[in-house]
This record gives sequence, C-alpha cells and structure tokens, in this order.
Amino acid sequence: MAVVASAPGKVLMTGGYLVLDKPNAGIVLSTNARFYAIVKPINEDVKPESWAWKWTDVKLTSPQLSRESMFKLSLKHLTLQSVSASDSRNPFVEHAIQYAIAAAHLATDKDKEALHKLLLQGLDITILGSNDFYSYRNQIESLGLPLTPESLGTLAPFASITFNAAESNGANSKPEVAKTGLGSSAAMTTAVVAALLHYLGVVDLSDPCKEGKFGCSDLDVIHMIAQTSHCLAQGKVGSGFDVSCAVYGSQRYVRFSPEVLSFAQVAVTGLPINEVIGTILKGKWDHERTEFSLPPLMNLFLGEPGSGGSSTPSMVGAVKKWQMSDPEKARENWQKLSDANLELETKLNVLSKLAKDHWDVYLGVIKSCSVLTSEKWVLHATEPINEAIIKELLEAREAMLRIRILMRQIGEAASVPIEPESQTQLLDSTMNAEGVLLAGVPGAGGFDAIFAITLGDSGSKLTQAWSSHNVLALLVREDPHGVCLESGDPRTTGITSGVSSILLE
Repeated sequence: MAVVASAPGKVLMTGGYLVLDKPNAGIVLSTNARFYAIVKPINEDVKPESWAWKWTDVKLTSPQLSRESMFKLSLKHLTLQSVSASDSRNPFVEHAIQYAIAAAHLATDKDKEALHKLLLQGLDITILGSNDFYSYRNQIESLGLPLTPESLGTLAPFASITFNAAESNGANSKPEVAKTGLGSSAAMTTAVVAALLHYLGVVDLSDPCKEGKFGCSDLDVIHMIAQTSHCLAQGKVGSGFDVSCAVYGSQRYVRFSPEVLSFAQVAVTGLPINEVIGTILKGKWDHERTEFSLPPLMNLFLGEPGSGGSSTPSMVGAVKKWQMSDPEKARENWQKLSDANLELETKLNVLSKLAKDHWDVYLGVIKSCSVLTSEKWVLHATEPINEAIIKELLEAREAMLRIRILMRQIGEAASVPIEPESQTQLLDSTMNAEGVLLAGVPGAGGFDAIFAITLGDSGSKLTQAWSSHNVLALLVREDPHGVCLESGDPRTTGITSGVSSILLE
C-alpha cells in the first residue's frame, strides 16, 4: 500500500530578488535532484475498538538525519501533537501533513468512512533527499578523494548527513546541515503533500493534469496546499517560485499576490484547519507559469565552492531595506535588471526555435563552439544561419554579463555579498572556459553553488577546471519534470538521481 512521490530541487537562473514582486518574472530550472516521500500505514488492520478513538498515530522518519518522531493526530481538529522526547521538529513536514489531511476531509465530504479507516491505521512517513541537496565535501576530503563528480558518485545514495554538523558546543546544540541551495524545504514539502494526497485518494498522480475533486487539476491542488504549508512553516509568504518548480518543473514564473495566503496566516491560530484550506483552495491564485527549458545541447552544471553557503532571508531583508532607503535608485536598477533578464530569456527562446527550424546547422555550430572560447565562436559564422545562431549565443552571454554587473551593484548598495569577489573570479574564469555559454550565482546569490550553462560535450573539461580551483562539480542536471509518482522506495528501486547515467556520459 506504500505510495512514493518525488519532487525536484531548483536553480533560479534569472529573477533573483525581482521575482519577489509582481509582475517580474524568474526563469527557474528543475533538476534531477529529488526529494522523496514514502507513505504507508503503520498497522495493516484497524481494530474494532479503534473506531471510537479520537487520535491516531503518525510516524515521521528521516533516515539521513537518523531521526524518528512520533505524533498524535487529532481526528477531530486535524492537528498534530508531538509525543517524541526529541525537540527536533520539522515544521515543513508537519504543516504538509495537517493541510493534506484537511484537504482529504474536504474532498470526501459525504463518505468519510474510508478516509477514517486509512487514518486509523496510522501514517508512516519517510522522507529522503538526493545527495545533491547537501554538501559532502567534508566526507570526500576525509576519504582522501579528489573533488570530482566521480568521487560524489562513490557515495551511497541518500547518504547520512549527520557528519556535516558544525562543531557543537554542548549536547543540545542543533547541528547545521550544509546545503547546496537547491530548495530542499520546497521539494520536501511538495513531495510529502503529493504522496499524502495520493495515498488518501484526493489526487491521482498517475494522471495529475486532469481535473480533480476541487474543479482544477490535481497538480494545482498539490501546488496550493504545498505553497500554504511552506509559507506557514517559514512564517512568511515568499515568492513561491521554488514550490511552483517542485510541482510543475522548469518554467518562467511570476508570483501570486501575497494576499491569497494572508488569510491563512491570520486564521491559522483561530479557525479549524479544514476551513482554512477550503478558503485557500477557492482563493484567487494569480501566479503566471509558462513552460521553459534550456535549448537543445545545452547543459546545466553546478559547482560548490565550499565557502559555507548563505542565508537567503537575511540577504533579501537587507536588499528590501536598501530599496526603501533609496527607492529611486532601486527602481532604476530593478528596471535595468528586469530588461537584462528578459533579454537573456528571449535569446534562449530564439535559440530553441533556431534549433527546431535548422537542426543540422544548429548541431554543427554547437559542436564547433563547444571546443572554443567565446571570442573564437565568430570564426564559424560562415553562413547566414550559422551567423544568426552565433549572434544569439553571444548576445545571451552579454545579457548574462549585464545581469551579473547589476546584481553586484545591488549587493554593494545593500551591503550584502550577492556576487562576492571570490565568486566573481570563479565566474569570470568559468565564462572564459571553452564551450561555456554563461555562468552566474543562482537566486539570491552569495556563497552557495554557482551555475554554468555549457554547450555540447564541454562539461567534462569544465568540471576538471573547477576541481583544480577547489570547486566540486555536483551531479545535478536540468530535468524539466515536476512532482511525480514513483514505482517504489528509491533505496530499493535503484533511483540515484541519475548518478550512474551522468558518470557514463
């Protein structure tokens, strides 16, 4: 009876800071790094006397953190109460459980007996994150292995992450888990919501685009509940691009109006959960989402510089403070950044169309450029179509360079390291490498993993160059798919985030 659902991590290629406000867009790529949620009953049968029970059991297991938590779920109020001795809580998963079950109550308004039976059996939930979400530099270095993707590939899938803890100063201090910035909380929340909704019969993940029980697609239901759970767990209404990407996959995204969730923030302490989720599901979700993926023969690479990562909320707070202190300058920078983002998006879309209309020529140009640095690409502009393709490639690079300059200026004005000097040097050398179209700091920037878009087969040279600069190339690639139903437990079905296929390329 186990249900396994997964949702991808993300890379925000353009739209850092801008995507927080409508009508600015962001290009967000989903990846082959996925979070998995496994839902099954604790007990195979329901004892006759248990039908009168007012509580049921929920067990939450995170094997990678060696954590197991037990909860009691109120069948009347749909709230969770921890009964574990440990104080380590996961608010993202706890909100996901409560709101998914509330949606199930709404969906089965007339016949609640089957739902009641499922809940009385208890819920056994296991969460697993691909290794790509976490930093394993310390493990690789302690094993004396080189900083290469091949070394990452030797780690067991879903490896323990307790070893990444910072030095603790006491028995009760919480460990810091080093992450790579792929949006683990959004992917985890989405996977749990999707698995529970499928398990409880609210959605059908085998055909999630069809209209479901709430008059919209099942994917839309997952999206609304995951956004709600994620925002309430964070304590604020973010832009939501990471959850949208986890649900739908790679896309061009414009945020929803924050008001759609302000009701939940206010009502959550007073109203019953099923009333809150009922209002949310009927709300005016006005986000915009357009399918997007990289042009053919272009590959996403991520490199972890090992400088510790950054706190996105504190950086966003500093930029917002600067916006308020110097609104005129901020508006000017915002407009220039928006124009540069749109320019890059347009160039990539034109390249996709040129690939479709002139495949053989496009293939030849990409192959030629993949072994050359960008200043030599123009040597292959021998025919009109070749020239058009190379022109778009070079203009895409120029747009990315403008984006980087503007992001640095915003960082300097707000006194936050959006593109710190160490990242600037690394990105410059990356963009000057053979076959690299562009490189940047994703999302809010800082010291998280950098990204690069490469042409053809040039990626292996780039990963070698990164390794020589003490940068660990991750096994992450773009995968445009969003949330999905899996065939079984990824620990036994051999799902390893595409590791083996990447290493064989």
